[in-house]
Amino acid sequence: MRRTIGYIIGLLMVVLGLIWIGQGSGYFPYPASSFMIAQTIWVLWGAILAAAGIVVLVIISRLRRR
Repeated sequence: MRRTIGYIIGLLMVVLGLIWIGQGSGYFPYPASSFMIAQTIWVLWGAILAAAGIVVLVIISRLRRR
């Protein structure tokens, strides 16, 4: 059960990070009134969040092997 929750959290982190990267770079301008559109700081935060999500997924997958 904990592994499943870990996978879900990791995947959500990656997806949200990619959305933040898309909005920060201007490639995903939805909603049009979002404060994140074309703000390069959100590209950085999105990359950090996506990388952290990948780390969570790797850790969970290694725990599963044991």
